Amino acid sequence: MAKNKLVAPFLKWVGGKRQIMPTIEQHLPKGIKSYIEPFIGGGAVLFHLQPKNAIINDFNSELVNVYNVIKNDVENLILDLQKHENQPQYFYKIRALDRTEAFASLSNVERASRIIYLNKTCYNGLYRVNNSGEFNSPFGKYKNPNIVNDPTLRAVSFYLNSNNIRIENTDYETILKEADKYSFVYLDPPYYPVSESSNFTGYIQGGWDESDQIRLKEACDRLNQRKIKFLQSNSCANFIKELYADYYVYTVKANRAINSDGEKRGEIEELLIKNYD
Repeated sequence: MAKNKLVAPFLKWVGGKRQIMPTIEQHLPKGIKSYIEPFIGGGAVLFHLQPKNAIINDFNSELVNVYNVIKNDVENLILDLQKHENQPQYFYKIRALDRTEAFASLSNVERASRIIYLNKTCYNGLYRVNNSGEFNSPFGKYKNPNIVNDPTLRAVSFYLNSNNIRIENTDYETILKEADKYSFVYLDPPYYPVSESSNFTGYIQGGWDESDQIRLKEACDRLNQRKIKFLQSNSCANFIKELYADYYVYTVKANRAINSDGEKRGEIEELLIKNYD
């Protein structure tokens, strides 16, 4: 079956993979029967491949709620998105909801609508939270942000409902235990920071440190011992290169807009790590 080009990321996610998809595709194994992505993020690889059988997961409950609402209640989500205003006073009112008691009373649709709206209108279009889990990106001052991208939302909803796609919100190791010899695992974890300004963990409350990266490496070792193919994306840091020295490690170039100084954004090196030739 031909892929639907409208099935595409509906959020801009830090470290998104759309621009380096041709490179990623060169490293994918042939004949993927079951796809597992424990850190789904914006879903660029999932939506590019459009597998018939997949388990997707993320520890970010707000993000997972967006996926579930798109799958189960996309028309009400589109209606709710239409109420939003692209102006700073309204933006900060919506952003502040997660600091109030009213946040707990929001419906799943309203929570999903809030995340999409903030993502489309905040500075740099990136989901970012502080250590308390509160959204903290400032207003982006965009003239015509595409807040209600209904063709993409409907296409993604149709894809999620027309195939065997399971959506989970748990620790990645729980998901990896479900992999079998027919599975292919794509891992796009919070990146190891190469500098303070390029820390890719701002979308996770508390972030990730070296111990988290080591724990992930050990999980990859267990996949390898079980002869399950995996491909991982991470930052081009010596720590990561040394950590995965026993695997196939490739350097790729990607354009990133993660630096607060616009002049310092641009092409950077990242790693692709895999356990198969």
